Amino acid sequence: MRIWRTGLDERRAAEYETFAAERSLPMFKRQAGCLGVLFGRTASGRMVVTFWRDQEAAEALAESDDYLETVAAIMAAGFLEAPQSVELLPVDDAWVASELF
Repeated sequence: MRIWRTGLDERRAAEYETFAAERSLPMFKRQAGCLGVLFGRTASGRMVVTFWRDQEAAEALAESDDYLETVAAIMAAGFLEAPQSVELLPVDDAWVASELF
């Protein structure tokens, strides 16, 4: 499991949400080994939780040209704020409903 947290200029939240739906989500769907993604809100910004086949697939994201282009575009958009962090966490067991939303 990979968790990315970021601050967000809340005045531009709609722009972030459009970017997440139109650019980030399709990019994650194209990543080998990505099993799912959740976009959520925190008290101070946003978070993206991704689920991966294994640790190697999660780590490979950082080398993906598709991912790096998406990161460059979101940074250039200017609506993210500090702090930002990434955590890679092992998953010991899981169950996911086939129809979440």
